[in-house]
Amino acid sequence: MRIRLSKQIMALSGSLLLVAVLPAAASSVENLAKSLAKIRGEVETLQSQLDIEKEKHGSRMAALNSQLADLSVEERRQKLSLEKLQHSIGKLSENTKKAEESGETLKPVLLAVLGDYKRHIQSGFPFKTEDRIKAIEDLEKNINHQLIDPNKAASQAWSLIEDEIRLSKENGIYQQTILLNGEKILVDIAKLGTVFLFFQTKDNRAGIAKRLASGEWKYETVDQTHEMERIKILFDSLKKQIRQGYFELPNPLRK
Repeated sequence: MRIRLSKQIMALSGSLLLVAVLPAAASSVENLAKSLAKIRGEVETLQSQLDIEKEKHGSRMAALNSQLADLSVEERRQKLSLEKLQHSIGKLSENTKKAEESGETLKPVLLAVLGDYKRHIQSGFPFKTEDRIKAIEDLEKNINHQLIDPNKAASQAWSLIEDEIRLSKENGIYQQTILLNGEKILVDIAKLGTVFLFFQTKDNRAGIAKRLASGEWKYETVDQTHEMERIKILFDSLKKQIRQGYFELPNPLRK
C-alpha cells in the first residue's frame, strides 16, 4: 500500500514538474522570438543605411569623375597655350638668326611675337595680368621708337616668354589687386601653376578665380565653412614652403 502510494506521489510530482516547465519553455521561446525580431529589424535598418551610403558614394564618385574630366580639359588647354608660346620662341629664335644683320627685318617679327604673347595673357590665367602686359608694352614702345637694339629686344622678348612658361610650373603666395563684387581690392593670392588661383582678403573672406563660359575670369567668395578652411590650410602650407602634397580644395571648374 505504501509502495503504491509512493509511486502515485512520484507520478503526481512529475506531472506538476512538467506543467511548471512548459510555461517556462514557452516564455523562453517567446523571448527568443522577440530577440530575433529585434535583431532582424536592426539588420534591415543597417542594410538600408548601407544602401544609402552606397548610393551617396556612387554620387560622390560620379561628381569626382566629372570634376576630373573638367580638370583634364583645363590641363590640355593650358598645355596647348604653352605649346603655342614655345612655338613662338622657336619662331623668334629662327627669325633672329636670319635677321641678325638687319634690325628692320627683325622688328616686325618681334612685334608679331609680342602681339601673340599679349593676347595669350589677356585671355589667359589672371595672375598679375596688368604687370605682365605692361612689360610687353614697354618693350613694344622701345622697339617702335628704336630705343633698344633689335638683338637685345629679341633677348628680352625671349626672356618674357620663358617667364610665362616658368609661371605654369610654380606654386606660391603673392599679392595683387582683384575686382571683387565691383570693387578693386588688394588681396593675398595662392597660385597653383596656371590652373588654380585662390584668394584671401584682409577681412577674412576667401574665394577662387573662376573661368566663365565667355572665357573671362571672375573672382567669387566661398560661403561654406569647410571650403574656407580648406583654402586657409592651402595658404598656411604655402607660407611654410610646403608646395607639394595632398590638398582638398574648392573646384573652380565646378558649374
